[in-house]
Amino acid sequence: MTVPSPTTSSPTTSSSTASASVPLRRLRITVRGVVQGVGFRPFVYRTARTEALNGWVLNEADAVRIEVQGEDRSLDRFLHALRHGHPPQSRIDSLEVGEVHAESDQACGGGFEIRTSVAQTNPRPTIPADLAICSECLQEIFDPQQRRYRYPFTNCTNCGPRWSIIRQLPYDRPRTSMHGFPMCGECQAEYEHPGDRRFHAQPIACPTCGPVLTLEDAGGRQVAHGDAALRQAAEQVCAGRILALQGLGGFQLIVDATSQAAVQRLRDRKRRQDKPLAMMAESLDEVRRRCAVSEAEAAALQSPAAPILLLVRRTDAASTNDIAAAVAPDNPQLGVMLPYTPLHHLLLAETARPLICTSGNLSEEPMAIAADDARQRLGAIADLMLTHDRPIVRPVDDSVARVISGRLQILRRARGYAPLPIRMHRDLPTILAVGGHLKNTVALSLGSSVVMTPHIGDLDTAPSVEVHRRAIEDLVQFFGVVPAAVACDLHPDYASTRHAERLAGAWDVPSQVKPKTGPSKPCSATQAATWAW
Repeated sequence: MTVPSPTTSSPTTSSSTASASVPLRRLRITVRGVVQGVGFRPFVYRTARTEALNGWVLNEADAVRIEVQGEDRSLDRFLHALRHGHPPQSRIDSLEVGEVHAESDQACGGGFEIRTSVAQTNPRPTIPADLAICSECLQEIFDPQQRRYRYPFTNCTNCGPRWSIIRQLPYDRPRTSMHGFPMCGECQAEYEHPGDRRFHAQPIACPTCGPVLTLEDAGGRQVAHGDAALRQAAEQVCAGRILALQGLGGFQLIVDATSQAAVQRLRDRKRRQDKPLAMMAESLDEVRRRCAVSEAEAAALQSPAAPILLLVRRTDAASTNDIAAAVAPDNPQLGVMLPYTPLHHLLLAETARPLICTSGNLSEEPMAIAADDARQRLGAIADLMLTHDRPIVRPVDDSVARVISGRLQILRRARGYAPLPIRMHRDLPTILAVGGHLKNTVALSLGSSVVMTPHIGDLDTAPSVEVHRRAIEDLVQFFGVVPAAVACDLHPDYASTRHAERLAGAWDVPSQVKPKTGPSKPCSATQAATWAW
């Protein structure tokens, strides 16, 4: 949809009002990086209007394209804003500027517009990971005067789902799992208004037109919908029950972290006897009551990535005794995160206590993302299930990190970080690295970037192997490439290695690196990277 310039008069009028004696220039700009799904086009639109420039902006599969026309000083200020004032969640990897022939006012339309996206080229990494709720949306869901009061799917251009809902690039609503939720009149007005922070927010929704919660009992019977479902789920968690919650990137298992009996019951049913469980606390103050938190750790917890952070427990406060011993047995650290979706915030506000929030699966199995799958696989674990009708396109687990010497070290790269591209120092061949057998992750090199899937896990079970294969298929199809080579582990019996050999055969590309002497053998991801460089 093309968004025209406002027709009402304002200080930022079209450059057509400029004196005919003032020479006009027209620039063609290509911006690459993380520039879709972060409010970049609305930012460009508002900046161009402020500088009284004519032209347009649109998403393409591999970039944001801009043509802009006006006076020299206005163009200089516009370019400065692009380089230094772009949205905080965007990342500009390259900005190409060229000059083209200036158009007449009649030809260029006498204003600035957002044009319909095009997808004629192979996609490149241009979208962010899923983003934690922003402060403005958080304020809305707790304000009774707002129409999104207590709405668990509130978002804007600064926050909300991205990688977990997108099906194709360019990033527009019809290419996401929000396609099945037509906007109501009020949401449409926000979406189209340049001054609104939901201007072109693709996951925009409200209680009138958006996804809805449903609460089911252990037998699969629907017992409540909407806000009543949330309130009843919170009551059951406070009573010691285990809740399967459909979160941002898949199902999570929720129990009261202060109840030893509830946590131990979860361990027994999940078949996870000793490994620590992640805990979600309502606020940073609640975390500080139980753990030592440095400035760098506080910044990581409150960042848009909102990872699980490994923190040292406090031993100098009686309040530490309220966390059940079964959360992290005999461990001086706790894995802690803050709520990152409206649903989590609302649930924690209702329960008023820390909650265990762990992946919705049996140990060593992949996380469930669809309600039907969760009913089958989590029915023996959870006492009830809180689900919704917004499809999850791909599983995205929680990231795990720690701060060492003031720097963040990512231990499990998933929500908040994947699929943010990792920049390399030069262009690489298009190589697919299928990962090893334990702690598996898949990676794909695209030009000077490497894109990694969210953490997949160990490939010990048939469901895990199937998730691994789907992740590879999704990554290759999403970016529309045929790899020039497939990198795999040296071990010939790993499921990932065997699948790499099948893929290499199907694509007729090498999965081996031939050493200087001796027979050829499969290459590891490290060897492949060395070979590529």
